[in-house]
Amino acid sequence: MDRWVQQPDASTRPHVRRTPKIRKGQASWPLSRSDFEQRARRRFADPRFDAAGDTVDEIIGIAWKNYLDSRKAPVTRKAGKQYADPDYDLSVDWIQSRLGIVKAAQQHRRKNVRSRILVICAASRNDKTCPGEISKTWRLTQLARRTLETAKCEVDLLDLSLLSSEYGRVIYPCKACVSTAMPLCHWPCSCYPNHSLGQVNDWMAEIYPRWVAAHGVLIITPVYWYQAPSGLKLMMDRLVCADGGNPDPTSTQGKDPKLAKEIELKGWHYPRHLAGRAFAVVVHGDAEGADTLRRSLADWLTDMDLVQAGSAALLDRYIGYYEPYATSHEALDRDTDIQEEVRNVARSLAKTVRQIRGGRREPDEGLRDPRPK
Repeated sequence: MDRWVQQPDASTRPHVRRTPKIRKGQASWPLSRSDFEQRARRRFADPRFDAAGDTVDEIIGIAWKNYLDSRKAPVTRKAGKQYADPDYDLSVDWIQSRLGIVKAAQQHRRKNVRSRILVICAASRNDKTCPGEISKTWRLTQLARRTLETAKCEVDLLDLSLLSSEYGRVIYPCKACVSTAMPLCHWPCSCYPNHSLGQVNDWMAEIYPRWVAAHGVLIITPVYWYQAPSGLKLMMDRLVCADGGNPDPTSTQGKDPKLAKEIELKGWHYPRHLAGRAFAVVVHGDAEGADTLRRSLADWLTDMDLVQAGSAALLDRYIGYYEPYATSHEALDRDTDIQEEVRNVARSLAKTVRQIRGGRREPDEGLRDPRPK
């Protein structure tokens, strides 16, 4: 399922005679019992929980013990012969996430099925959140969806605004394992769930297979303070494991930083798990930053070896330029040009996907990267 890039030859590997020492001393642990309980009880602040006071006390007591015991993955099973260490106790949560990716890769490879496009609505606003109104991004997303469906594509719509409006919907931040050593960053991410810290319901376990199954990806996003919305940036950071991530956590015995450094310094092969998929980007703003964010997103996707669709597939525009926010939807109503431009983005992406699936080869395919990151 994974496309493995050629391993660097000996002349390109870093010349390190010993494994660097592991630097320590930043984070403090554990919390005091009183601090832990204070934070845990905030989940039960509603007076309706008062009648279950003894039960809440019992639950918090169990959570405290699990925290002290660092029970990150309380349910495990032996990894099996397909892994480097068959006897390693591998998280059942991670095994299920990996199975989702394997099935998605099989779906991606099927020939006689419609092209699958992952369309990402990256705004944080919807009409069930505090603003009480849909986003302009959502409206542009619907234009793109209808255009792609007209082009006989299957659309998988990922609405990141659900992070703001659905109970228990969360994407946790990347813990930057890759900055210690690339093999420590597992594919899919094994940092979550962490049951001892209450870090559960991580949406990325569902999102990874959606990227893998897609033949093309279309991101439609607003600009928030010159940057990507927080939900989009969380997803981007967590996709680091899709670009060079290690599909075998047993090879690093879970999260052993010294072992991961040793593996990387022997010459890591940097598997590009999403390589070859086509992409397109639409960025809209109201005053500043649309062009900067569009370039950043295109650079990020290109760095992961995704393929840009035609020149019409990268779009940055302003809607209601320096006009009141209150009338921004009316500004979009009037701007029929951007509506048609978004349709053209979708058309360009659909055409590129058809060409790639039909056998189009990229000019740089097969080249060895002399500078794997």
